Amino acid sequence: MTSEITLFVNPTAGRGRGARAALPAASALRAAGFSVETVQGEDPVDALARAREAVAGGTGALVAVGGDGMANLALQAVAGTRTPFGLVAAGTGNDFARALGLPVGDPAAAGRMIAEALRGERLREVDLGRVNGTWFGTVLASGFDSRVNDRGNRMRLPVGRFKYDVAMVAELAAFRPVGYRITLDGGETLETEATLVAVGNGSSYGGGMRICPGASLGDGLFDITVVGDCSRSTLLKIFPRVYRGTHVGHPVVSVYRAARVELLAEGVTGYADGEPLGPLPLTAECIRAAVRVALP
Repeated sequence: MTSEITLFVNPTAGRGRGARAALPAASALRAAGFSVETVQGEDPVDALARAREAVAGGTGALVAVGGDGMANLALQAVAGTRTPFGLVAAGTGNDFARALGLPVGDPAAAGRMIAEALRGERLREVDLGRVNGTWFGTVLASGFDSRVNDRGNRMRLPVGRFKYDVAMVAELAAFRPVGYRITLDGGETLETEATLVAVGNGSSYGGGMRICPGASLGDGLFDITVVGDCSRSTLLKIFPRVYRGTHVGHPVVSVYRAARVELLAEGVTGYADGEPLGPLPLTAECIRAAVRVALP
């Protein structure tokens, strides 16, 4: 493996933490003997083009610095290739980093870990989800949670994660369950009224909400959590349990496992790794061993 690696940086991640995290991460990598080239880009399209160019040019690894959004962007460049992927978690949610067992909030430690993994070829092939050619690492969200994202993205104030707390309260007052048609592995079809449907390659989203607590990055299957038709009071009772993953024991919650999931519902947007995919219908596939990740 070449010692020249690419640091893929989002300077705005975590309200500036991405830019600050890049320096100690780069220092740790250089101290281990790697040559580091930093790629930012003028916007996500330009940044992705530059990352893809680095991968096509034979970079020794693509190391993303930022949160789940930056990890998602980097995956579009590195998934399906043999180029190793590293992640310095410096965003707000960092759910993909947690699923991988990576350091969070310690860029120097993350840089050292990545250097050691690359030197020792300590790489693990992990699964990714894919929707219409777009890769994701954690969860495809639809329903109540995606509508909270929709509303939050339209809001200018407040800023940070608190914006989505406000959006959740506002959406809760207006939300009604949606009619879904869910097809698993091209066979079993479920027609149900649901509050939300989450397709988990990883277990959590939203900064530690374990919506699919049994999901594994190495089994070739999604965990699909369906929260059925329920009242606002029931949803409020279930919600705190999501952080512990114990909500799956509630009678209105069902969990399925499949490698391919087709979701159909009217007026619902799908989000994966917190990024918009577009309106349903959407079909997600779990792709085994889709990316090689530097791990502790």
